[in-house]
Amino acid sequence: MSKEMAKEMARLAYKALDDKKGEDISVIDIGGVSVLADYFIIAAGSNINQVQAMADNVDQELGRAGFPCKAMEGYQSGQWILLDFGDIVVHVFSRDDRRFYNLERIWRDGKFLSREDLD
Repeated sequence: MSKEMAKEMARLAYKALDDKKGEDISVIDIGGVSVLADYFIIAAGSNINQVQAMADNVDQELGRAGFPCKAMEGYQSGQWILLDFGDIVVHVFSRDDRRFYNLERIWRDGKFLSREDLD
């Protein structure tokens, strides 16, 4: 898939998280430092129901756009839900787990994008 298509997926995921009041949404371009994906999108929610609603909205919005989720992990616990779309990976955390795992620190060699960078 092209880098532009992956960027469009990241934009849609960001919007889907934002629509459900996702907190502290980060988009990291990891294409230059990893073969796992082109983008990691990370967000937090205030409770399990919000975390699950955020994950559901990402899955629905990207699915509607023709990008089906390849794998989802952690949905039942609602503490850390990982959605793998191939070229992008979305991490939706509870606030505490977000702070604990601090994925931004692990992927600090990636390029952090603003919402404006996605438009």
